[in-house]
Amino acid sequence: MEEEARKLLEEGINKKLISPGKGELSTFPHGTKVVFHYRTSLCDGTVLDDSRAMGGRSKPMELILGKKFKLAVWERIVTSMKQGEIAEFTCDTKHTALYPLVSQSLRNISVGKDPLEGQRHCCGIAQIHSHHSLGHKDLDHLQANPQPLIFTIELLQVLSPGSYQMDMWAMTDQEKLEIVPQIHEEGNALFKQGKIKEASEKYYNAIACLKNLQMKEHPGDGGWIKLDLMITPLLLNYCQCLLLQDQYYEVIEHCSSLVFKYEDNVKAYYKRAKAHAAVWNEEQARADFAKVLELDPSLEASVNKELKAMEEKLRSKQQEEKGRYKGLFDFNTRPAAATTG
Repeated sequence: MEEEARKLLEEGINKKLISPGKGELSTFPHGTKVVFHYRTSLCDGTVLDDSRAMGGRSKPMELILGKKFKLAVWERIVTSMKQGEIAEFTCDTKHTALYPLVSQSLRNISVGKDPLEGQRHCCGIAQIHSHHSLGHKDLDHLQANPQPLIFTIELLQVLSPGSYQMDMWAMTDQEKLEIVPQIHEEGNALFKQGKIKEASEKYYNAIACLKNLQMKEHPGDGGWIKLDLMITPLLLNYCQCLLLQDQYYEVIEHCSSLVFKYEDNVKAYYKRAKAHAAVWNEEQARADFAKVLELDPSLEASVNKELKAMEEKLRSKQQEEKGRYKGLFDFNTRPAAATTG
């Protein structure tokens, strides 16, 4: 540990151990997730940020190593720590120049705002040399007067790559592609357990992963089509969950997009037919059920069952409406006019 402290000092980082951690020091391979609380102070003791109090709630920082986090010094200092350790790091100005921008983002996140608010029109270095306000007087002052900062870090968790589910924003394209089958299986397992809402969230997340990749492809190209063929079964599973949650119009919308691209997708027609039937679109439901039979005659028994259920619902609705309006225009059944004494 003394050797590590000496290396840090040579890099312009002075480490002061407050409370030792447990176990061995991790090798921190790329993709390691570190969870830690931090307090940032000026050298005169003025506290700028404290993760235990920011936004009125105690939420630790989560950082995935190797993802080029804007404040590189945080990656450097946590990799000198054991899990459970608390230490204070005084960092030279060369390490802290971008802290005002990082702090602005973290403060925005803590109150539910867009983390990039105010940072969209120029890069970090350009902002450092501009007169752009960050919306906080202390950060504006720090941006105009770069100086050393003290970071007090408590390293709560060190999670090795593969031991946690990474947020989509932190994944590489390859990682997104590899995680989708796992999410799909998790969704299927939840569906079998009857946890429909949870299953639909899994399917939605897997679709979002693939859609994110598909946006980088040209529509109609080989890569785009390959991804779309992966999205289709997930979207059909998602629609099944929506049907069970009475989200009929959303099912109609998704299935319409599928049959527009894949005219022979019998499952999309079937689910859209059921959704149309549920919202009293009799004509559209019959047309979709007819298409289902055209594409797959073996589904005749299932289709007939659905048609019978729809017809019974329609008859019941008609009877209800007939009863509701019965006598409305029958002048002989009007109540007698009230008389005055």
